[in-house]
Amino acid sequence: MSLAFVSVAPDVVARSAMERQAAAAGARFEVREGWNVAAAYEREDPAAGGWADVSQLPKLELFGDPGHALETGTARRIDGAWWCPLAPDHTLVIGAAAAPSGAWALDVTSAWGALALCGPPARETFARFTAIDVRERSLPVCGLRPGSVARTPGLILREGDERFLMLFGWALGEYMWTVVADAAGALGGGPLGADALAAIGVAGDA
Repeated sequence: MSLAFVSVAPDVVARSAMERQAAAAGARFEVREGWNVAAAYEREDPAAGGWADVSQLPKLELFGDPGHALETGTARRIDGAWWCPLAPDHTLVIGAAAAPSGAWALDVTSAWGALALCGPPARETFARFTAIDVRERSLPVCGLRPGSVARTPGLILREGDERFLMLFGWALGEYMWTVVADAAGALGGGPLGADALAAIGVAGDA
């Protein structure tokens, strides 16, 4: 099944709900795959860690047979996309992927906002606004935990040793940016652009 329908029309530039705050923080934007993406910030420091708006990531809900052997609570990285089982017949795919013939697909890219938290302060940042345990013993690499983040339904995926992906309702983007900025900023973190984020490790493809 082709996912061409999730692509943004060539004459339309899609924008994150957090774009205004990113601009205020000094973001330099570039249009990438139809989205206005914060590519870099004037004073970003990847070594200190921080957060990045990754709401532009394609997100697809699959209902039915996902076509892969998946275990609830653990995501799999397959061909550059995260396959996140939420129930035996319900899978969230984050990143461009082809839906299997046995599943019904729904594009939810603009239903979910997304922030990547990374670097040394990431775990302590989470501890300041969610009760979800992101320590190694509770959330290993590829671990997946739905729950309350900043008092709103969300999901946390551990993408690498010091990199986490957090999803939340699109309309709450400005609120979540403020919550994360307050928590991470107090620990020395700051906003990061897409180019800096790309250099921070993600679990390898399966």
